[in-house]
Amino acid sequence: MSLPGFFIICMLQSIVAITSGALMMFYTKEVSVLGHGHEIAGKLQGSTPHDQLLIQTSESFSGLLLFTIGFVLFMVAFVKDKEFQSFFAKGCVLLHVSMAIWRVSFEGKVEDLAHEWPRQALGDIALALSWVFLLVYSWMEKYD
Repeated sequence: MSLPGFFIICMLQSIVAITSGALMMFYTKEVSVLGHGHEIAGKLQGSTPHDQLLIQTSESFSGLLLFTIGFVLFMVAFVKDKEFQSFFAKGCVLLHVSMAIWRVSFEGKVEDLAHEWPRQALGDIALALSWVFLLVYSWMEKYD
């Protein structure tokens, strides 16, 4: 028996993570412009060729990590153990809330990113809420 909606939430978040990660790996500059705008993306690219190479490498590895997370989500979507699904959902809530806190505490202090963190933190909270709703629904089902 598995939690209702677990497969769908995992697959949706997997698709988003795999797509975003692949775009970050192979279209680093374009994704930066799309996410931050031309002016800020130019500032975030670095001023020297060495800085630009380091930043591009770092963003490519971040994309690879995101791609890998999406692949793990894809694999986890097929697990049918209710206990594991509940544990995994709690971990995802903790991860997304931690990301939102990190965005507020770190990105709010970076001058070029200061206006973007509320939108991104709300996105993290929305992703966490999808897992919270799954857990609440499973608890309602369990105790009814």
